[in-house]
This record gives sequence, C-alpha cells and structure tokens, in this order.
Amino acid sequence: MSKKNVSTLKILSVMFGFFIMGFVDIIGISTNYVKSDFPELNDAMVNLISLSCFLWFFILSIPTGILMNKIGRKNTVVLSFALTVVAMLLPLVDYSFTSILIAFAFIGIGNTLLQVALNPLVTNVISGDRLTSTLTLGQFVKAICSFLSPLIAAWVVGSFLGWKMIFPIYALVSLIAMIWLWATPIQKEETNKNVSIKVTLNLLKDKYILAFFIGILIIVGVDVSINVTFPKLLMERCDLTLSNAVMGNSVYFFSRIVGTFLGGLLLIKFSEIKFFKFSVFLSMIGLIGMFLFSNVWVIMVFVSMFGLGYANLFAIIFSVALKRVPEKANEVSALLIVGVGGGAILPPILGIFTDIFKTQTSAIIIIALVWIYMIWLIGSIKKCSALNAESEK
Repeated sequence: MSKKNVSTLKILSVMFGFFIMGFVDIIGISTNYVKSDFPELNDAMVNLISLSCFLWFFILSIPTGILMNKIGRKNTVVLSFALTVVAMLLPLVDYSFTSILIAFAFIGIGNTLLQVALNPLVTNVISGDRLTSTLTLGQFVKAICSFLSPLIAAWVVGSFLGWKMIFPIYALVSLIAMIWLWATPIQKEETNKNVSIKVTLNLLKDKYILAFFIGILIIVGVDVSINVTFPKLLMERCDLTLSNAVMGNSVYFFSRIVGTFLGGLLLIKFSEIKFFKFSVFLSMIGLIGMFLFSNVWVIMVFVSMFGLGYANLFAIIFSVALKRVPEKANEVSALLIVGVGGGAILPPILGIFTDIFKTQTSAIIIIALVWIYMIWLIGSIKKCSALNAESEK
C-alpha cells in the first residue's frame, strides 16, 4: 500500500471519531421521548438527563488529559469508543428513567475522553497549517451524525424496540470505529510527564485561554439547550406532535452540516476573526427570530440561521487556543473540554424557568441573553489571532 493511501486511512480513522462524537446529540431526542414515555416527569426532572451526561466533562476532562499523557491520544480515543458501546447497550438491558440517567452518564464519560483526545490526535496526522480547516471538517462529520439521529429515531419508531432501536445501531457503529482505529498504526506523540491538574488549571491564568474556556462553556450549553428546547417550542407554538417536532432538530443539524461544509471552504479564504464575527451575529439573529415568530416555516428559517452561525464557532475557538500554547496541546484540549460541561448547566436552569413561566419562550430569552458573551468574545479572538500570527513568523 502506498504512503498516500496509508496516510488517508489514518486520517479517515481519526475523522470517523467525530461521527461517534455526534452520538451525544441524541440527548435532545431522548429527553423528549423519555418525557413522553414517563409523563409523570416535568421539564426540570427530565432535563437531568443533560446533567447526568455533561457533568462528566467537568469532572473528568483534566484527569483525561493526564491519562492521555500516559497512554497516548489514540489509546484514549479507543477507550472512549469502548465506553460508548457499553452506554448504548444499557437501555436495552433495562428501560427506566434511572437506567437512562446511567446510560447517559456513560455516554458523557465516553464523550469526555473522546473530545479531550480526538482534537489533539488530529495534529498527529494533519500539519499545523491545515488544523483549523480540518477541525472544521471534523465538526462537519459530527453534524452529519447529529442530523441523522432524529431521522434514524423516526425510522425505527415502528420497530419492536421503538425509538430505542437507535441504541444498538449506535453500539455497532461505535464498535466498528473502535476496531478500525485500534488497527490503524499512528505514531505515539511525545508527552509531558509533568502534567497535573494544577498545571492544567494554571492555563486559566492566561486571559485568552480563560476567555476561550468560558466561550466553550457558553456555546455547548446553548447547543444542548436548543437541542432539548426546540422540539418543545415547536409543539407549543405550532401544535406539532412529538414525532414531527423532533424532526425540527434535523433542520437545525442540517444547517450545521451546511455551515461546517461552507466553513471548511471559506476559512481557507477568509480570516478566522472575520468568519467568527459574522457567525456570532448570524446566530443572534436566529435566536431573535425564534423568539418573535410563531409560523413553523419561519421558525425553521431562523433556527437554520442559528445553526449556520453556530456551526464553526467551536472549531475556531479550539484552533486559536491550541495555537496559543502549542507545546501544551493536551492540557489546553483537556481544559477546554471541561467547558463542554456547559451542557450540564444551562438545560436544567431552562427547565426550572419553563416550569415557572409555563412557556418555552422563556428558555429562548435566556439563551439569547447568554449569547451576548459570544459577541464580547469577538475582541479576544481578534487579539489572540494577531498574537498567534506574530509568533508563527
């Protein structure tokens, strides 16, 4: 086999990991179906599924960075796939609210390991000048998985397991990904043996890394909140059934597919800061439109605008942060993935407010207020990108 083919196989085996990363987005579908299956649960209770999943990003991200320095990025990703297989099988053994909470805890643990290790693993097979566009492509692959999840759930509703048939399907895909990456030869990176929780947290003393950490906290919290809230918003505003409303998430995720695809192309031509600025304001317009309008098609247009804007923000923040401290890529990745725990914070808060005000509109208002931070972050992205460019000269 030629070196070119070997290199392509390495890249593909790593990029497939982004597809597995998208499995965490079934949380929106699951939350809505679980509430339908267990009608005694209110919004605040059912949104604990998000907490059980994303809490582990807070707890395990930095320890995963330490583990990654000991066993390597590739082995950490392989371990994450194994945990995902276990997570997907648990609801088949017992289907109850408790078992769903445990299953999503395992999904959260596996996804924590995956997100901490996979982004740095990309640097093992991709040169630095292609990092931003490659990470954007990874988000494109993740968005494809997220887009397919509601479609698969709707497709399997009539099966003997109902919507839960999605779990064994994803277990099989995770197993394939695990075997493929395990069998792919990727040279182990040199690691810093002096990594510790303290060393990683010290990165927060850098004002830019701190700003990016909060940025990740915000965008993931908002993404999970949209994922969970949007079907309920459609049912409330447009009188849709659950099976039709959850398809709204496919519109959101499809817009992210388009956004990441366009982002991979446009980031070659336009600067990170210009693209970031445009994306943040486009997303804000989408949120305002979801708040103002009630027509189902108009709402779909605005959620698509939000998805297009949102699509590349994670990759841009991650890339700028990795370039800020390239010699500590593992530690930066671990720290930023702690921010993915934002998915555990915002949805339960929204659940409380929607229970109080009896409307999903209150959730959209809070999301829009939180998004103001992303407008502020534009300045930090601009300054840090300039500093990174100077250091690369």
